[in-house]
Amino acid sequence: MSVTITPLDTPQPARAAGRPLIRRFVRPGAAALSGVLLYLSFPPRPLWWLALPAFALLGWTLRGRRPRVALGLGYLTGLGFLLPLLLWTGEEVGAVPWLALAAVEALFVAVTCVGMAAVSRLPAWPVWGAAVWIAGEAARARVPFGGFPWGKIAFGQADGLFLPLASVGGTPVLSFAVVLCGLGLYETVRQVAARRRTGSVRRGAAAAALLALVLPLVGALCARPLVDDAAEDGTATVAAIQGNVPRLGLDFNAQRRAVLDNHAQRTEQLADDVAAGKAPKPDFVLWPENSSDLDPYRNADARLVIDDAVRAIGVPTVVGAVVTPETGTLRNTLIEWDPRRGPVDTYDKRHVQPFGEYIPLRPIVRIFNSDVDRVSRDFGPGHEVGVFDLAGTRVGLVTCFEAAFDDAARDTVTHGAQLISVPSNNATFGRSEMTYQQLAMSRVRAVEHSRSVVVPVTSGVSAVIMPDGEIVQETRMFTPDALVAEVPLRSSLTPATRLGVWPEVALLLLAAAAVGKAVTDAVRERRERSAAAVEQGAGV
Repeated sequence: MSVTITPLDTPQPARAAGRPLIRRFVRPGAAALSGVLLYLSFPPRPLWWLALPAFALLGWTLRGRRPRVALGLGYLTGLGFLLPLLLWTGEEVGAVPWLALAAVEALFVAVTCVGMAAVSRLPAWPVWGAAVWIAGEAARARVPFGGFPWGKIAFGQADGLFLPLASVGGTPVLSFAVVLCGLGLYETVRQVAARRRTGSVRRGAAAAALLALVLPLVGALCARPLVDDAAEDGTATVAAIQGNVPRLGLDFNAQRRAVLDNHAQRTEQLADDVAAGKAPKPDFVLWPENSSDLDPYRNADARLVIDDAVRAIGVPTVVGAVVTPETGTLRNTLIEWDPRRGPVDTYDKRHVQPFGEYIPLRPIVRIFNSDVDRVSRDFGPGHEVGVFDLAGTRVGLVTCFEAAFDDAARDTVTHGAQLISVPSNNATFGRSEMTYQQLAMSRVRAVEHSRSVVVPVTSGVSAVIMPDGEIVQETRMFTPDALVAEVPLRSSLTPATRLGVWPEVALLLLAAAAVGKAVTDAVRERRERSAAAVEQGAGV
């Protein structure tokens, strides 16, 4: 027998030395890439299907990983996804708030991925992994400071095959189906590769993988009959006014009177078009959020401008205003303005935006960014569901940021809304992707509750959406315009509306049971290994 001894200082081939280093970066790179693919699946790109390879890649990255490794890989996924998705949050206030928000929200993704890695050792693990992802979305939608649901996988599916599932169980079921299909795609590929490598495969595991891939697609096809845009209660002709703002950014509020005048003038122009036969007369008119940042209850000139515009068009009009009481917090309020009686009803925004409409932990936040003092007086939340009776049509009110919260739209429908309005103000975020991301949420809500959704925005994109999620009219950004459309009114309730929060609760229980089983199995295996080691040592 001969032995070859290689001196320690003998140079080794670069290829052999470099291969382990490259391998160390394969999974982290794949984790970050899966996040980037998720971002690319969101609007304004119609690439919803990229979510499937994104979760397939994430499944490969996480399967069998230890908790600490999964935490790091998951954080890379979260950053790859949320850093570009939330870029608009730093549009006017700099990079620090954007980076801080993405970093915090990515922690939720990281912890979620730890759970997904834990359940990846269980049979039929794509089901449990998808349920754990929904648990992560549920947590992110509720904490901290009331939650930040932006970036739910469901909101990237407005153009996708899975969209009808929103009518079955809302955004939790829609997100679950997409994640399950993506993880099922990876597991199916893994089973096929194992078959080619070994010549055999466990039938149960292969069947579970194939079902995880196929069942969400079949479910989406079976749910299509639930998506209906037929008029159950007749139709209504609605007008959405986009008055535009004098300039972009945070300082657009410095010309509050100009913003109000823009919306009043565009409404009066619509009245002239109606009188000339150029446009149909609307049954009611919707102005956007912040269309009057001058409190019409305290500013006589603002009230006069609104009165003149509403009388000109001659129909009930919903005006978005900032209400400034003598004491206490401000109110982001929608006012129903009657052409004869003036203001007759109000809705105060319930989900106010942290760090935008109010500043939690202000002294601490000021250390990192002095722009917090631009919000010199905090907004407070309302507590009542907003449904206005506008010329016989019950219109549910969901103000801007509220469209991301499941309860906001659902509450209006269960309180009798036949149509939903999502008045918004995106001027602060310039020409970023924010307005398209938010518009996609409204499209998902339309299908979820089978309601027409009208989105009046100060600066674009305003839109009219049918109950099947189709946009039939929309404006260009930062262009004054008025959309007038006849939309179907509906009063039936989808399964998603009836079930409310219960589909999400069921998925959370499923996730908890799976994680509990995975932890129990891991503890038992560790004890068995320890016992075996003790026995082996005693034998020696």
